[in-house]
Parts: sequence; C-alpha cells; structure tokens
Amino acid sequence: MIGKSFDDFYKNKYGIVAGADEAGRGPLAGPVVAVVVILKSNLDIVDDSKKLSSKSREEIYEVILKNSYYGIGIATPEEIDVLNILNATKLAIKRAVENLNEKFDILLIDGKKLEINEKSLCIVKGDSKSQSIAAASILAKVTRDKIMTSYDKIYPQYGFAKHFGYPTKEHKEKIKEFGATVFHRLTFSGVIEVVNESMLSNWLKEGKISEERYKVVLKKREKLFKQTQLF
Repeated sequence: MIGKSFDDFYKNKYGIVAGADEAGRGPLAGPVVAVVVILKSNLDIVDDSKKLSSKSREEIYEVILKNSYYGIGIATPEEIDVLNILNATKLAIKRAVENLNEKFDILLIDGKKLEINEKSLCIVKGDSKSQSIAAASILAKVTRDKIMTSYDKIYPQYGFAKHFGYPTKEHKEKIKEFGATVFHRLTFSGVIEVVNESMLSNWLKEGKISEERYKVVLKKREKLFKQTQLF
C-alpha cells in the first residue's frame, strides 16, 4: 500500500494537494475517464489500481468516495478521434477539475506531458507513489469499467464487459467479425482497417457521428489506404 509521505512533501511545499489519473488511454473502444481527488484524510488502503483485483477496487472505491472530494471528467470516443488521445486525455482532466468544486494548490497528475496549467505537475508512475493519484486511479478505473459494462448491454457480441475495450485478441477478432461501432475509436489501428466510407456516411446521416469526426476518420483512412498501396 502507498504511504502518505509523498503527498505530505507537496502538501508542506504548496498546500492543498489534489491527485489526478485517467483510465482508458490504450483501449480500442470507449471513453477516456479522468478523476481528480482531494483526500480528506490518510487512506493507507489505497494502491495502484492495476495492482488490485476487481473486487478490491470496488471495495476501496466506496471508501474513497466517502473520504474525498472528487471530480470526474470524460472525453468521448468522438473527441479522441478528433483531438487525438493525448489532447482528449487533457480535456478529460480539465473537466474533472471543473467538476471537483474544491480548491487546491497543486495538482499531481500521473504520467507525463499532461500538465493542464501552472498548478499541475506530472509524476511518472505517480499511481504507485501518491495516495491522491492512486485514489484517483481507482475511481477512474471503476467508473470506466461501469461505462463499458453499459456498452456491453447495447453490443453484447463484442464482450465489452469482459475486456472493457482493450485490444485483447478476443476483442480484435470481434472487430474483424462484426465491424466497428460508434463506441470504437475509429482512428485507432485495429479499428480503422474495418471502417469504410459507406459506414461513415450512414452514421453521419443518422446523426451518430459529427461531420468533423467523419472528415478526420475518412482522411486517416485514405492515408492508410495509400500507404498500403505502396507495399
């Protein structure tokens, strides 16, 4: 488990510490979810969400909710396609801060190149060092898993409740078998290969995707097609 000394260093230096982390930068489907947390007290039960079982995450999730101020921010698959995953992640973090409704003096963000303002500082592998970041990572992971489980009810054939949109062998096979959905990241390798202009045009007419997303995906698809023709 993670001790409080790391956060205390920044608390003594800056004041109120908030931790931020995201879930879902790597999947082929679903949103990226960011959470910002200010812990009300020491929680020595928190740990990096990746080290915890699903059951443990759920249990600690409830404890964190009761012992923290938190804000949740989401960037949709469409925003990921249009903005790219880095900028979409920053957008999700900004939205999480906006939804926090509490002031802080320093925001510790897990990872790198994700600073959103002068009050933010990136910490590489922060989810294994900072209680605040670890707490945020748990809330983000559980929140995103719930979203992907809801997608599973709409498209059960993809197994979203099992792999949560990550690029598992099973998920890749399902994409090849059934094609892509609007919940997939259409510009990502492993998805864009099954996207065609007819599909995009129909989604655009039905209002399932924006014209901006349509143009971005179509442009990337055409670029990919030209590259494959060279070999």
